[in-house]
Parts: sequence; C-alpha cells; structure tokens
Amino acid sequence: MSLQDLLTVVPAGSEEEELVRSIDFGRLPRHVAVIMDGNGRWAKLRHKRRVEGHRAGIHAVRDTIETSARIGLEVLTLYAFSIENWKRPQSEVSTLMSLLKKYLRSELDTLLRNNIRFRVLGRPHELPADVQEELQRAEERTSANEGLSFNIALNYGGRAEITDAVRELFRELLHDGRDPSRIDERALAAHLYTAGQPDPDLLIRTSGELRISNFLLWQIAYAEIWVTDVLWPDFRRRHLLQAIGDYQKRDRRYGGITTV
Repeated sequence: MSLQDLLTVVPAGSEEEELVRSIDFGRLPRHVAVIMDGNGRWAKLRHKRRVEGHRAGIHAVRDTIETSARIGLEVLTLYAFSIENWKRPQSEVSTLMSLLKKYLRSELDTLLRNNIRFRVLGRPHELPADVQEELQRAEERTSANEGLSFNIALNYGGRAEITDAVRELFRELLHDGRDPSRIDERALAAHLYTAGQPDPDLLIRTSGELRISNFLLWQIAYAEIWVTDVLWPDFRRRHLLQAIGDYQKRDRRYGGITTV
C-alpha cells in the first residue's frame, strides 16, 4: 500500500489528508497492538446498555483494520476478550460471543478480498463450540493471504500465554532429552502465540486508562505506548494516523542511550 492508496479514501483538504501526508511510509511500525477499551462507558454516556457499546465498537474494528491494511502494516493485534472477561455478566458474555460470530460471517469476504490473514491469539479451545467453528473457518480460509496479519486476542491473558509457552517448551525438552539450562529468550518466544511475528512496535490504548491489562506482556517489552481519551466506539482512521505520527517522532533506544 502507499500514500496514494490512502489519499483515495480521505477527504481532500481534511485533517486526515494532512495526517496522511505527514506519515513517513518508510518508517512505519511493523506491528501495532490495540487495547480496545471504553465500550461500556460509551454506552453509559448515551444511557444505553453496555452491549450497545460493543455493537458500536465493531465500526471501530472495521475502520482500524481497513486503515492498517491500506497503510501497509505487517501485523495488527486487537485485544477483544480477556480471560478475566468471563467474570462479566453472562448476558454480556453471550452477546459478545454472538457479535463475534456475526462479525466473522459478515467480514470474511472482505478479509479475503483484501488479502488479510486472520489469526486467533489465546485459548480458543475454551470458547463455545460454535464460536470455535467460526474462528477455525476464518483462519483456514485466510491462511494463504500474504497482506496484513490480523490477530484477534480472544480468551487471552499475557501471563497465561507465557505459562502455555513454558509448558510447551518443557514438554519438548523432556521429549527430546535436552538440557533445560540451554533455554534462552529466543526458545521461549518461539512458543508464544505470536511466534513468527515481529513484536509490537506501537501499543495503543483507548479510553485514557494507563495500564497494560495483562496484554502481550512479553512482546511489548520495548513497544512505544500511545494512550488516547477517545472511547473505542469513537476510534477512527484519524486516531490511528495520529498514533503512528506520534510514534515516528519518538527516539526508540531499546534501553540504550542517544549520543548527541
């Protein structure tokens, strides 16, 4: 994708056009991860049920995926449902699962048409059987796509991911009779849900909250963090462009120092 590709979908003379023209397409983050927060507050401010906030959030998901693909990002990861979210009222959880199935059915053709690969991060085997079927179908149908890799974190927890990785790694060591003392960071990373993908360069959190919420704990070690007060259902292309523009202004030192 390119500057010209984006300019075809933004209004001429708009703030979005200015943001697009300010982006250095040679210095894009390879992987952008998003904590989608604020659906409940969005609904409360409008005197609606929480589930209406989740419904409205689907529009933000579509816009973010489309913009990420047009910009030319390699990987986009959206945090959709955490392990802790099972504590929410059953009616809300059921609605979330229903919305997920509806989204996958309605958007699969769009993912295929735009060469987007869909992957699930987390423990999908613990989700309802009908949801698992839809997820597996979307993963299989898009597996050959080579454009944007779209990850959705479902039944996900950062600590659980590291635990699963350690468990799988030790299972291999026991099977092969290898020395556990030879384990290094690369070996463990190869067993994470995101194995084979670059770590996030940019982590976005909506709704103004200043916490990580057990999301990609290993992978975001050196990610730049961008927080906005915008509630997730109101998050649109211009906000993603703002986040990327801010990212490109930062000096990434990875624990080192900058010599002036």
